[in-house]
Amino acid sequence: MSDFDYAHLITSVPDYPKPGVVFKDITTLTKDPEGFSRAINDLADHFADAGVTKVIGAEARGFMFAAPVAYRLGAGFVPARKPGKLPRETLSASYDLEYGTDCLEIHADALTPDDTVILVDDLIATGGTAIAQIKLLKEFGAKLAGMAFLMELDFLNPREHVSRYTDAEIYSLVHVS
Repeated sequence: MSDFDYAHLITSVPDYPKPGVVFKDITTLTKDPEGFSRAINDLADHFADAGVTKVIGAEARGFMFAAPVAYRLGAGFVPARKPGKLPRETLSASYDLEYGTDCLEIHADALTPDDTVILVDDLIATGGTAIAQIKLLKEFGAKLAGMAFLMELDFLNPREHVSRYTDAEIYSLVHVS
């Protein structure tokens, strides 16, 4: 675990996007050169010995962390996008939201059974986005080495939800109780 204080670079915005919600704005961290660089390095370093060949990042904020982590690990980057955003044949997985469902897609040739994958995102809340990505990589027979997040909303119990689909490690730099 890093000794860097990431939490001080994340701004809490009360009542956004609706009353009662405290939004965690990560743009105050990504604009800080030291904070952003350390976050990328800490996420990548944690999985440096895992033999990672591909990093999956979910649209859109996940791209900001997953792509540079992939670069640091010498791995490929696989974008998980909303439906209709990828130009070739895709595989898709739906996931639950607070009010409804959504879907993520990746290209049908994005992974192979020989790939060792980590999922990287800015945030894990209920775990729905991570679960959709886990379902997708299982369709390829790829190995999930773990999941890395800048921030984890512990009060929503994402680990409990995700554990129904995998026992892979969840590594988060910031925990919000």
